[in-house]
Amino acid sequence: MSEEKKHPLNKVLIIVAKGSIEDVYAGLVMANGAVMEGIETKLFFTFFGLDAITKKKMNSLHTSTVGNPAMTMPGGIPFPTWLGGVPGIEAAVSSMMRKQMEDLDIPPVDEFMEMITAGGGEIFACKLAVDMFKLKKEDLYEEVSDIITIGEFYEKADGQQTQIIFT
Repeated sequence: MSEEKKHPLNKVLIIVAKGSIEDVYAGLVMANGAVMEGIETKLFFTFFGLDAITKKKMNSLHTSTVGNPAMTMPGGIPFPTWLGGVPGIEAAVSSMMRKQMEDLDIPPVDEFMEMITAGGGEIFACKLAVDMFKLKKEDLYEEVSDIITIGEFYEKADGQQTQIIFT
């Protein structure tokens, strides 16, 4: 006899405001986990987080090498901040990170979003940021449900037990 899982919340609203690999994937992993647990899930991409849902950029995100105190080189040696400014280093580190994720069978951004939406999750773009970066709906990933304001996104909580997560 299986027992149905019960969660302290009914819904999660996740706001992704940064466009680096590590920030986008944090939001995607949390969203996918929530969908898999049967929690209603909505993602809102704003400012540089829009890169994750912009067709031309979504599968070529970069990782931040400058100002990232957690960044280390092989052997656990701290990554020198100045090294991130050397041409080609950020691209190489980003490529290495994408390769490590691929080796762990972590899907690329578009496939991850497809999994989330197939499970019932919804994706929204921030109207302010879309306008600011002069994007159009056709520039965005097909699974983006709508371009809305942050107020409209908050309304999606519907007064239920909802957790809002900002990455």
